[in-house]
Amino acid sequence: MQKQNQPLQAETTAIRPRRFIFVLLDRFTLLSFAAALESLRIANRMSGQRLYSWRIVGEGGDTATCSAGTRFQLDGDLDEFVRDDTILICGGIDVQAATTRRLLAWIRREARKGPIIGGLCTAAFTLAKAGLLDGKRATIHWENADSFAEEFDDVTLTRSVFAIDGNRMTTAGGTSSIDLMLKLIADDHGADLANAVADQLIYSSIRTDQDTQRLSVPTRIGVRHPKLSQVIHMMEANIEEPISPAVLAQHVGMSTRQLERLFRRYLNRSPKRYYMELRLARARNLLMQTDMSVINVALACGFASPSHFSKCYRAHYDTTPYRERGSQAAKRAE
Repeated sequence: MQKQNQPLQAETTAIRPRRFIFVLLDRFTLLSFAAALESLRIANRMSGQRLYSWRIVGEGGDTATCSAGTRFQLDGDLDEFVRDDTILICGGIDVQAATTRRLLAWIRREARKGPIIGGLCTAAFTLAKAGLLDGKRATIHWENADSFAEEFDDVTLTRSVFAIDGNRMTTAGGTSSIDLMLKLIADDHGADLANAVADQLIYSSIRTDQDTQRLSVPTRIGVRHPKLSQVIHMMEANIEEPISPAVLAQHVGMSTRQLERLFRRYLNRSPKRYYMELRLARARNLLMQTDMSVINVALACGFASPSHFSKCYRAHYDTTPYRERGSQAAKRAE
């Protein structure tokens, strides 16, 4: 019987390590990177063999700064690698600015060799910008999903924690890196080793590419009312063309007045107000994460009139959409 914490013996000896190339973008998310790297380290430890190796690179080859402000020493610049390497781009905050022309040229050049290339957290944007996700399934952190969907029509965006389509992989960020790495470890060396790695990480619920990244509506709003959850789900799925409260109420078998009372009781606001806040939140995401014009953002969020959009936005955020866009541009220039 396997003793606790005793290394699992691999079935074969003298295994050639699978090498991962981690590419750290400016302001990358530390958790996503560390979760992936630690999974590989623990796999080596639990197997008693060097199953995986890695190299950490980035533009300039000197240091990379994560979103928390900590600097990391790099192993090198964006060099040429071999086809057997697995390349993982590690994204984070303001991935648009971190996706430079040089980086895109390097990714496209490496992709022509046919390696597996993945994007952690927001780096699906980088892969899509390079054209590597055209016609493929992908995922990205939920906060970036709206802007991604607007910009990349040729990519099938999912809400899963990770997605694998051919030789392309993407994750939603955070601990989803663990789920992806456990999948790769299981594929490479069996489920027993992957489970041993999960135990070491105190990771008791391994997710698959069928699991969604966001909490359920009842969990997010702190209310477990099936009809309320159903209505909110419909609202979130219909931002560009809002549905009237009367139609929403009819869909769940209620009167408009009953729906009004339901929202007042549990969320202390009317259905119309709640729907407006959802639309404005998406508009703010698009303003801060894309180069879409203010008019196009307004249309994408269900506002037929730019002036009405600006009025509602100012009432909610105490600034105009144009000033919001200007402040974001100023931050990127810093």
